[in-house]
Amino acid sequence: VQLQASGGGLVQAGGFLRLSCAYSGSFLEINTMGWYRQPPGKERELVADINTGGSTFYADSVKGRFTVSRDNAKNTLYLQMSSLNPEDTADYYCNAVGLIRTVWGDQPFNSWGQGTLVTVSS
Repeated sequence: VQLQASGGGLVQAGGFLRLSCAYSGSFLEINTMGWYRQPPGKERELVADINTGGSTFYADSVKGRFTVSRDNAKNTLYLQMSSLNPEDTADYYCNAVGLIRTVWGDQPFNSWGQGTLVTVSS
């Protein structure tokens, strides 16, 4: 499964951005999709995710400001970000976890997109 993230850029504090992650490939199911970020010099952290049933999780630092959604018809994951602050500056990565069918049977997969850089200026 291939993931292609886009939508990053430079924005002023208080502004907004929408990240997109288009996914493609052959898979049986995608159980959970999420957005992670890695600020400069720090570890990668989970920002938000959404499962097949539509249940969502948000890191405390983004609750009320970010919204994760998924459009299965367009095979795209979104992250709507608002009230951005400089602490949100990071490379943002999308992730998908699910099952693929192989000659050896159904196998789990865990795929990552390339990062898209979000820079928030003060």
